[in-house]
Amino acid sequence: MKKTIEFFKKGNMNAKPFHPPCPFCKLNPAAVVARYKSVYAIEDTSPVSDNHLLIIPLRHCETYFDLTDQERSDAHTLIEQLRLKILRSDPLVDGFNIGVNCGETAGQTIFHTHIHLIPRKKHDTPHPRGGVRGVIPDRMNY
Repeated sequence: MKKTIEFFKKGNMNAKPFHPPCPFCKLNPAAVVARYKSVYAIEDTSPVSDNHLLIIPLRHCETYFDLTDQERSDAHTLIEQLRLKILRSDPLVDGFNIGVNCGETAGQTIFHTHIHLIPRKKHDTPHPRGGVRGVIPDRMNY
C-alpha cells in the first residue's frame, strides 16, 4: 500500500492538501549533466565524493519501487554511461556505491525517486568494508 503524505496550509486543516514543490520536477535544465530517454542526471548538492551524481526519472514517482521497467532500464543504462565517463576523467576512482533511499525511515528526504552514483577512491574512508551496510553503523563491519 502506497503511503501519501498530505500537507495543509497553516491554520486550515480542512483545506485541500497541497504538496510542496518538488525540486526535481522544477529543476533548472542547465543543472542536467546527462540524459538517457526517461531519466536524467545531476550533481548531488551535498556530495559525499567528487562526481557524486543523482539519476532521476523525468516522471515524478516517489520511490524506486514505483519506477516502470523502462525507467529502471534507462536508469541502468545511464548509470553505466556515467560510470565510464567518471573512470575516464578520474583515474583514481576504483569503486562505486550505488544507492537508493526508499521512504523516510530509510533516509529519503526528497520524495521523487533518485539513485545515487558515488565514485570511491582508495583510502577515502579508513574502513570501507561493508559499504552500504554503513547506513546502520553497528552492522557495517562483519
